[in-house]
This record gives sequence, structure tokens and C-alpha cells, in this order.
Amino acid sequence: KWKFRRARGILQFMNKMRINEIFYSLQGEGRYTGTPAVFIRMAGCNLRCPFCDTQHETFVEISEEEIVAEARKYPTRTVVITGGEPVLQLTPLLTDLLHKDGFAVHLETNGTLRLPDGVTMDWITCSPKEGAVLRLDAFDELKVVYYGQDMSPFDSLTAREYRLQPMDTGDPVANQKNQDATIDYILNHPKWTLSLQTHKILKLQ
Repeated sequence: KWKFRRARGILQFMNKMRINEIFYSLQGEGRYTGTPAVFIRMAGCNLRCPFCDTQHETFVEISEEEIVAEARKYPTRTVVITGGEPVLQLTPLLTDLLHKDGFAVHLETNGTLRLPDGVTMDWITCSPKEGAVLRLDAFDELKVVYYGQDMSPFDSLTAREYRLQPMDTGDPVANQKNQDATIDYILNHPKWTLSLQTHKILKLQ
């Protein structure tokens, strides 16, 4: 039985990885919405965003080999490494083992950390946070959580695809306001396309 503890700080030089959960579901956001995937959620983050809706602090410590063995139990060959902020713990060994097992490896990151040497990804979604310094050199998808903020800091960022996602505040009235503002912004700035959290709409994990 897994015993959970609370993650603290930036994780380095560990023989095992701190994993919050591993589960099988549909990708709910972005380019691969609707795609069956194994989600590997790593514990801990280097940011404290007020709108964060992910419980990622508890964890178990397991090895890269054990992570791949768990992912192998499911019929898909797509994994999404997410968090928290997964780059705090990401290792070349994990991505190499997943690729050798035939998985396409996707990453969801806030972009404040560079990928470790030797880590290879098939798709990177970067969701930068306002005020945080972006250090990731390259990514496939830029996804911004929108709540009416100044979008000019994102104008210079280059990606293959650009997504704007209404912020979920937990309040239906505020959410409707954010949704309307997001649609209006996209209509006036057609570089961006709409990303919805369909897993929440469908009540999926």
C-alpha cells in the first residue's frame, strides 16, 4: 500500500521519484483533447499560483522502472507527464524507458526550468504563469490560462500552436465572465484558439 507524505521544495539527487498519482483517462486540454493517455503526476511545484486547481503535494517514492511498469498496465501508448511541475524531477532514464516501451511522451510544464540534458519529449505544452521567468527554450504548444490579464508578455513566444483557456475560479458567475472574455480575445486575436477543460465538463479524472 502506498503511503503518502507531503512534498517540500525542489527535488534533486533522488534515487526514486516522488509521484502524486498515476491514472488512465482522456486528455482534457489542448492539442490532444480526447486522446486516451496515462497521466503521471509528479509531486511538488516551484510556483504557488492562486488559481491552481491541482492537488499535487502528497506522494509516494517509486523508481522510473516502477513508473513504466504501472503505465504499461493500460492499453494506450501515450503518457502525459504533469504536476505540479514535473521538470523538478524529470530524468533521461524515465523518458528513455518510456520511449523504449513504445510510448509517445508528452509534457505539461510551467516553463520556468530547462529540460535536463538527455530528456526527449514528443510534445511539450508550456503554460507560463504571469510574473514567472520563462527558461524553457522550445515547446510545441503555448497554453495561457486567461482571466483578462495583459497578454503582451506572450507576444514574443514562439510555438507551433497557441491556446487560450478560461481560468476556472470555482464560481459560475466569474467563470462565465472569463469564458466570454476569452472568446472575445480570441476573436480579436485569431492566432489563439480556445482550450476548454473538457475533463471537468465530462467529470473525468
